[in-house]
Amino acid sequence: MVFWIVSAAGLAIAYLLGATPTGYLAGSLFRGIDIREHGSRSTGATNVLRTLGKWPALMVLLVDVLKGVAAIVLARWLYALPSVTPPAAIDLQAWVDWAACLAGLAALLGHSCSVWLNFTGGKSAATGLGVLLAMSWPVGLGAAAVFGVVLAVFRIVSLGSMLAALTAIALVFGLQQPLPYRLLVIAGGLYVIVRHRANIHRLLTGTEPRLGQGSPEPKASS
Repeated sequence: MVFWIVSAAGLAIAYLLGATPTGYLAGSLFRGIDIREHGSRSTGATNVLRTLGKWPALMVLLVDVLKGVAAIVLARWLYALPSVTPPAAIDLQAWVDWAACLAGLAALLGHSCSVWLNFTGGKSAATGLGVLLAMSWPVGLGAAAVFGVVLAVFRIVSLGSMLAALTAIALVFGLQQPLPYRLLVIAGGLYVIVRHRANIHRLLTGTEPRLGQGSPEPKASS
């Protein structure tokens, strides 16, 4: 019974870690505003950069990455507790891999659909990077490198985020990662891309702002 309670608690805590509204708190703390009413109306680091400046954005980016790391680390730590004994039919190591991946997805969902913000939020790219780094650092570093190169060349954050997600999917197969990791990266990568659907439309129409430019004011959160 303890095993199943811990499993459910791990997912819930991972979601709540992801749901911590870092960008919203930064807006409230530094300028007394609801960042969802400004710029792209996202609570992610990019909108924080455009709305509040580079230092608040750097803080939000770092914390959002750490949320993803914490979700994976916590999931693995819970199953290392002496009191958490799995049923005889369960292979603990295999279960931990699956549980960690589900925790990563819960953190992504929490970031973009925060219970504290009426299920709104950011696009989960930074939290996704944290998940990747904690799950498989070579995949995470590869995705981060692609993001950095794309950002340096094109200065478009959304393009870098989506290409980094696709890179992670390619790397998780190329580096022969376990099946749970592959499924997590596919699901998480596609989720991040879907969260960028408004950005994709602006990229196709040539209206997506570059780093340092103002963000369009959408009618709804994107």
